Amino acid sequence: MSLYVRFLFRCSAIIGLLSGALFLGGCSAVRLGYNNAPDLTYWWLDSYMDFDSPQSVRLRADLQALQDWHRKEELPQYADMIKSLQPLVNKQVSPEQVCALYTTIEDRLLTSAERMLPTAAALAPGLAPAQLEHMQKTWDKHNQEWREDWLDGTPAERTKYRMKKLLDRVESFYGRLSDAQVSRLSALLDASPFDAATQYRDRLQRQQDTLQTLRGLKGAGTTEALAQTELRALLNRSVHSTVPAQKNYQDRLRQHTCSLVASLHNSATPAQRSKLAQTLHNYEGDARALMAAR
Repeated sequence: MSLYVRFLFRCSAIIGLLSGALFLGGCSAVRLGYNNAPDLTYWWLDSYMDFDSPQSVRLRADLQALQDWHRKEELPQYADMIKSLQPLVNKQVSPEQVCALYTTIEDRLLTSAERMLPTAAALAPGLAPAQLEHMQKTWDKHNQEWREDWLDGTPAERTKYRMKKLLDRVESFYGRLSDAQVSRLSALLDASPFDAATQYRDRLQRQQDTLQTLRGLKGAGTTEALAQTELRALLNRSVHSTVPAQKNYQDRLRQHTCSLVASLHNSATPAQRSKLAQTLHNYEGDARALMAAR
């Protein structure tokens, strides 16, 4: 995912409760991450762009405004969404239901991303060549780390790495899986269309697309309205590829992931479902507590 798109999603996702639920652990971590989201997001972005003082002032103010809006408008929707999932805990679910949830979450994140378009459009034309070079160097560093995690090593080592990450995520919701469930999860992972080399090529292409777009926005004739149009187009093609082969790959990967999640849930034991119910209840409580914190 390109930096620009990651910028928009980080601005929204880092302060989205569900993202906190997916990537953090425990109520205190979710609430701490949300309440400190403007600063965390700023420092993450600054590590890529090395903002100057006027850019920093604008970005910090807009990130705080985004959080204020998100707390008022988006958190109630996250809380209601999490509540709506709780009756499904003790039921069988279909891949279609899982994909529908994925789409709902994606739509919420895109709504938040749209709120940051004016900020991105105001900052983009003023980015100095040195800042774009800094961004490329930071990408190069993270690309190397990505290759080490996902491409280097033997096929068995790469599979083990993927399985560990997936198992950690799953067990944070359901608790410990049985040996049979782990074997089933491993078989489903082996059948995944995921291909690290394809992911890496797409990663590089999106980065270059972002750089090309940002460079094209420099110049006296670039208005904020034009910048918003170009950046919105970049956001859309970064999230939903316009390249047929890449779109087909994304669709197959999403469908397989939805099937994997449905299969895992449908195999859950009563104890695992109880753990999931408590986890969802806790995250709903986080959302409602954060809504009340002004």
